[in-house]
Amino acid sequence: MKALILKSNAELVCGTVDRPEKPEGRYCLIRVSTAGICGSDIHRAFEQGAYHYPLIMGHEFSGTIEEAPRDSDFLPGQRVAAFPLIPCMACPACQSGNYAQCIDYDYLGSRRDGAFAEYVWVPEQNLFKLPEHVDLLHAAMTEPCAVSLHGIRKLRVSGGEHAVVFGGGSIGNMSAQWLKILGCGSVIIVDIDPRKLRIAEQMDFTTIHATDRNPIEAVLDATDGRGADLVVEACGLPLTYGQALESAAHFARILLLGTLNSSMALTPEHVSAILRRELTLYGSWNSRMVPRGVDDWSTVLRFLDRGLQVAPLISHTVSLEEGPATFARMNEGQEYFNKVLFKLQ
Repeated sequence: MKALILKSNAELVCGTVDRPEKPEGRYCLIRVSTAGICGSDIHRAFEQGAYHYPLIMGHEFSGTIEEAPRDSDFLPGQRVAAFPLIPCMACPACQSGNYAQCIDYDYLGSRRDGAFAEYVWVPEQNLFKLPEHVDLLHAAMTEPCAVSLHGIRKLRVSGGEHAVVFGGGSIGNMSAQWLKILGCGSVIIVDIDPRKLRIAEQMDFTTIHATDRNPIEAVLDATDGRGADLVVEACGLPLTYGQALESAAHFARILLLGTLNSSMALTPEHVSAILRRELTLYGSWNSRMVPRGVDDWSTVLRFLDRGLQVAPLISHTVSLEEGPATFARMNEGQEYFNKVLFKLQ
């Protein structure tokens, strides 16, 4: 089968490999339709971030069932999305359904080969059937949509609250959409890229260009001097971590989604803001696939291509053959990329 292979650090090639052997247990073979590039894939490919070489990356994907266990609820030809984390099912976290906190998990696209290939085996329990209204291409973004929803749910959104999101990329934009869907009175997106801000404006968000105006002052002006009740940091920069604290209202809830790209020190002013304003900070990691029906993934698939729109976030759709060059250009950071998808079918 065709696959995009990370042979060693910074060495990506598109080649042919054997179709993967079926693992023990209840697995379905998925014919991959579309797979998205995550920011973590750039780190994995160019910053010695792989657990082993060679590696087939790819953990955001959609596809169709090629093979399934004889008595499975899944049938060949059905369209699916897949939760990429494979839990041990034995540790205390797994026993409570908190699979993202598993102490001995496996993971498609990092710890084992993933979906930058024509076929991948996925545990039956990790699969979600796509509703008819969901486009198969867009379904490849179910995973990042679920990651953003998982974090936003921690904020316990109440109707009419003011929210600000630092970062207008895919995770930031999805977070802003969830805030609106869950009832925020106003949602502001802060970024420095005019193209991302233009997308946000077209989706009826208020935007702040952080190089044109002090974002803290702009947030205060937009909230009658109060600050934001809900703050989402989706950049992973020391600067925006500080801005998230400084733009928060008294008793605000702050969600940290961006992984810091360098170290930072909390200033006395930041600590004072946390203490005096009684701010609450939430960390969030991955998503939940249980209990079925109200889990993050089922919820995403109910809203996807309805209230939740991902098509505007897709900047590039490329083939696996274009993979090495695309990864190189993304790593260089001199060209605009938002969400990049590999189209395999």
